[in-house]
Amino acid sequence: MFEARNESIFEIALKQLGIEEAMLEELRPSWAGAGKSMASLLVERGFVEKDELLDSVAVFLGLRRCLNIPPEIPRGIIDLIDTSTARMYGVIPVGESGPFIEVIAIDPFNPQLVDDLDFIVGRSTRILVADPKDVEDLLDVYYRTSDRDYVGILEEVDYRNVDLDTNLSVDDLLSMAGETPIIRFVNLVLAQAINDKASDIHFEPFEKDFKIRYRIDGALYEMSPPPKELTIPITSRIKVIGNLNISERRIPQDGKVRLTVSGRPVDLRISTLPTQFGESVVLRVLDQSATSLDLNNVGMPEDVLETVREAITKPNGIFIVTGPTGSGKTTTLYSCLKELNVVGSKLMTVEDPIEYEIDGIMQVAVNHAVGLGFANALKAFLRQDPDIIMVGEIRDIETAQIAIQSSLTGHLVLSTLHTNDAPGAITRLRDMGVEPFLIASSLEAVLAQRLLRRVCNDCRRSYMPSLGMLTQLDLDPGTLAENEFYNGKGCASCANTGYRGRLGIFEMLEISESLREKINEGVPTITIRDMALQQGMRMLREDGIRNIFTGTTTIEEVLRYT
Repeated sequence: MFEARNESIFEIALKQLGIEEAMLEELRPSWAGAGKSMASLLVERGFVEKDELLDSVAVFLGLRRCLNIPPEIPRGIIDLIDTSTARMYGVIPVGESGPFIEVIAIDPFNPQLVDDLDFIVGRSTRILVADPKDVEDLLDVYYRTSDRDYVGILEEVDYRNVDLDTNLSVDDLLSMAGETPIIRFVNLVLAQAINDKASDIHFEPFEKDFKIRYRIDGALYEMSPPPKELTIPITSRIKVIGNLNISERRIPQDGKVRLTVSGRPVDLRISTLPTQFGESVVLRVLDQSATSLDLNNVGMPEDVLETVREAITKPNGIFIVTGPTGSGKTTTLYSCLKELNVVGSKLMTVEDPIEYEIDGIMQVAVNHAVGLGFANALKAFLRQDPDIIMVGEIRDIETAQIAIQSSLTGHLVLSTLHTNDAPGAITRLRDMGVEPFLIASSLEAVLAQRLLRRVCNDCRRSYMPSLGMLTQLDLDPGTLAENEFYNGKGCASCANTGYRGRLGIFEMLEISESLREKINEGVPTITIRDMALQQGMRMLREDGIRNIFTGTTTIEEVLRYT
């Protein structure tokens, strides 16, 4: 509820509702970290009734409250705003009043909303305040995106005269990117992807077609492709949004932009890559409102969570999170930082790039063009008197050595490595050239993790896996009589995939004194793994099997990722 407007809701609660500032400050750590907004927390904890809060928001903004949303909005009213605009801006038209179209909005606080709608719709609009949840529900009823919406928009584009082999001028490219149907099409693709909780959006040119795919819960899904001739106009539009060089198509480019999509601010990281058939464009969606940066919500088993908390509350040392790209490492580290972010500590991060902005933390982005890398930033950090340092990734010997020296001189260092399991982090550091005695004296814990798809609750059903699958997991069918296995049949809620959402599996290596001795001796990884298992470490596959038996994931997912 008004997720992006916590400070405004704070001011409303303080000045209009008369809630004591000290009581409001107690809620501050729960913003975003618990996946809740200030407005939702106020209602849930009984500080104010929802209707009273909505009335106060209307007064604060100088708007009228929409007290009665029509049970059925006439099609003539709905057609006043097209699907791409409604979804992009998170608005629903509910009626007309003289020259005005009256709309309810997910984010009535957006100062640009009226001007943008007036320009796009071609009529004056008036914003009314309503429960954002009601607006979201109505968007799904009246503006459910279908292939017809994409086709309908593209029918307005005269793309048949576009010559892909022509050296187009900047003016030509800007003209294409600025065509209203192209703008609406790109807006609709972005809004739908973010609404579906996609992590990445791929625009891929091939010899005979132009594909658009979303990555949802780790898997790619393809939407109806637009005509190949629209490769350049659509790519140009995305480059305009990201402030990239629209005329440069020979070298890769990177950019980042913050947009308001479906009524909430979303950061998009844009990467272009020249291919033989045009530019491939990938957008990474960084939607902080959809990510709960709270260790309690990461999904760790209690013993792992306790060990993580012990590691990150030590005065010095290194805590490393490992796993491949897309395994949730960054979310885990940010959740740790949120928990450590208190007035009495100075936190600094160096990242490539900064994915989420957190108040109270000094965040630095790597900039290789001017010589600012992880190692250089770390050296500068030590002159800034930090207590806790987060390094986005340890990539080379210089970064590793400075991180270790930082930990040995009284700083807590958090970082990531790309290894397959927790013991592998030690081998990786040794391969970089770090002396074993330095690893042994500085490393406190290593957490390996993966993200598995979660079985859809709406179509979940029990089934009996094949003997071959059980054998691959080293499970004895004779001992599993009391265990049930589940998968998803496929339904509308999960786009017929059988999965909806993801969960983490974890492998925690806590560095005991006996392990430090072995690391110092330079023993092989297998020896370290065996000793860790004897001391109670659960391997990733074991944690995956635990989730199979609770019915939250499937054998296929565990076999795929472990």
